Amino acid sequence: MTLGVAVIGTGRMGADHVRRIDSVIGGARVAAVADLDADRANAVAAGIEGCSVHTDPAAAMAAPGVDAVLIASSGPAHEPALLEALAHRLPVLCEKPLTPDPAAALRVLEAERRLGRRLVQVGFMRRHDREYQQLQLLLENGTLGHPLLLHCRHRNASSPSFFTTEMLIRDSVVHEADATRWLLGQEITSVQVLRPRPSSLAPQGLGDPQLVLFETSGGAVVDVEIFVNCGFGYEVRCEAVGERGTASIGGADGPVTRSAGRAGRAIPQDFTVRFADAYDREVQAWVDATRQGRVTGASAWDGYAAAEVCEAGVRAQRSGERIPVQLADRPALYA
Repeated sequence: MTLGVAVIGTGRMGADHVRRIDSVIGGARVAAVADLDADRANAVAAGIEGCSVHTDPAAAMAAPGVDAVLIASSGPAHEPALLEALAHRLPVLCEKPLTPDPAAALRVLEAERRLGRRLVQVGFMRRHDREYQQLQLLLENGTLGHPLLLHCRHRNASSPSFFTTEMLIRDSVVHEADATRWLLGQEITSVQVLRPRPSSLAPQGLGDPQLVLFETSGGAVVDVEIFVNCGFGYEVRCEAVGERGTASIGGADGPVTRSAGRAGRAIPQDFTVRFADAYDREVQAWVDATRQGRVTGASAWDGYAAAEVCEAGVRAQRSGERIPVQLADRPALYA
C-alpha cells in the first residue's frame, strides 16, 4: 500500500515535506495539501499527480486517498488540526511543538487516550539524526558511566523579524528539552534562565543570547546556550559528560577546503541543511511504521512534557528564578 498523506501547511517546512514525500522517500505520496494561502498551496502542489488543494485542513483530511496526516502549520494551528485528525482516526506526524502550551497538549492527549491507541508522532527530528542516535546509544549502554552533565549549543545565523524572546524557549530550546529527556531517559524537573547583555546583532527588544539550565530527575545538569543571531551560521552541538568519559556531537565535518591562502570548512546556514538527513529518516520511519499499523518516535506525551518544560522556561525568563516543572500523571497509553 502506498500511503496517501495530507500535508497541512505549505510554508517553508510544509513545502519541504511535500518535496520529501514526492521525490525522496518511498512508500507514500502527497494526496492533498492545505494552506490558508491558496496560491501558495497550489504552487507547492503543482505537478504532483492526484494531489488536491484546499484552504481548510478538515477538507484535506477528508479528501479521497488520504490515509495519514503531516501537520506543518504554525504552532497555534496544531491543536485543531490534531483533534480533527484524531476524529478521523488518521495517523499523524506533527511538527514541533505538539501545541504551544501544556493545556492544549493535554486536550490532545485526552482525545488520543479516548481512542485507546496512539496515532500521534511529534516531529522532534534530532531523535532521527545519526550523531544523536549514536550519543543516545553510548548513554543507554553505560559506556560513559552515569551521566552527570550535558553541554548544549544551539545557534542560528539570524532570526526572522517576527521572532520574540519567548520564542527562544518555545521554538528553539524545545528541541533541547526533548533531546535531554530522550538522551538521558529522565524528566526535566526545573528550569532557570540566565540573560547576559543582548548582542548588538540582535533585533531591538530580543533578549539574545541566553543560557538555559535544566535539572533532571536523575540528578544531571544541562546547560543550553541559545543564540539565534550568532552571525556565522547554524550550529547545534552537544557534549555528554559521564562518570567514565565524555562524548561530543555536532563538531566540524565535511571536507577542508584550501584556497587563496586559507583553509576551512563550510558552516551550514540553517536547520534544513544540518538536519536534512534526519528529516528524511524521520518521515521515512513514520511512513514505514504507519503502513504497518504502528506508531514510533516521539509520542504526544513527549510533546506535552516538552511544552511543560517550555512553559517553565518562559516563566524563568521573566522572573530570573529557578522554576519547577510539574507534569500531569502519565496515562497508561504512554507507559
